[in-house]
Amino acid sequence: MTTHHTTHHTTGLTGPAPTATVSVKPLVMSAPQRGEDLHVRVTAPTTGTSLPVVLFAHGFGSNLDGYAPLVDHWAAGGFVVIQATHLDSKRLALPADDPRRPRMWSYRVQDMRRILDELTTLEASVPGLEGRIDHSRIIAAGHSFGGQTAGILVGLRVTDPDTGAAEDLSDARVMASIQLATAGKGGDELTPFAHDNLPWLRDQDFSHITAPGLVVAGDKDDLPLTTRGPAWTTDPYTLSRGDKSLLTVHGGEHFLGGISGYQSAETTDENPDRVALVQQVTLAYLRHLTGIDHTDWNNARAVLTDHPLGHLETK
Repeated sequence: MTTHHTTHHTTGLTGPAPTATVSVKPLVMSAPQRGEDLHVRVTAPTTGTSLPVVLFAHGFGSNLDGYAPLVDHWAAGGFVVIQATHLDSKRLALPADDPRRPRMWSYRVQDMRRILDELTTLEASVPGLEGRIDHSRIIAAGHSFGGQTAGILVGLRVTDPDTGAAEDLSDARVMASIQLATAGKGGDELTPFAHDNLPWLRDQDFSHITAPGLVVAGDKDDLPLTTRGPAWTTDPYTLSRGDKSLLTVHGGEHFLGGISGYQSAETTDENPDRVALVQQVTLAYLRHLTGIDHTDWNNARAVLTDHPLGHLETK
């Protein structure tokens, strides 16, 4: 495979020349036990074959239209990116007493499994995509609440607040994960607010994750969910086993410079250089992991040992 490298001067990182992409939404999947149809968006390169897949889970309250800075970048770099609108989305506006609310976290995992089960159907629904997906190379990614969703698919165990059980809900079809600004372990490190309102964070066990993974954490991501400060979001790296990497984004808050969308009102640390850093490192990782090209990843590891924007380490 020929790779044309473009250098991004602000970061010193390299990446492939972007290709044109197509995006189709909503692809509507029936999901009776969920109580709402599952709406899916697929963004894909217009050229190339044996394309790997990124299954992307949005943060709490977002939807399938979010995260364009990442989704567009990955698709232009050779990946089919699939997004769903999960039940916690503000678009669905479930009432506060909806019985599905305490199980939001597990409905998300079911959404992802349904997408994997129906991947061939989804592929056929996108003009020109049929037969171009490599079903053996699937990576789960997610931001914030979505990072937990991605983690569960590779072995993160969450104690069900209703049953007290911590089941293995991992899916063998997922080879690796990217977790962005994602919750750490629960217990007495949670604030009372998080303990009461986000019961699925009370007890998370990262020790069963052996699949490769990249964790992205902002060193100014001071969430109201933990008493530990920004270091809490590095737990998915420090507490899981196997081949892991951690990108620390210097000055990065919860949206890491604005990954949730272009001109997104919710980001408080709008910074195009930070967004570019996250775009380039995540794409380099995806290409490295799926065996497309190792140059960009090796370059990122070399450049980000001492860099004003961020630090990359592996274990």
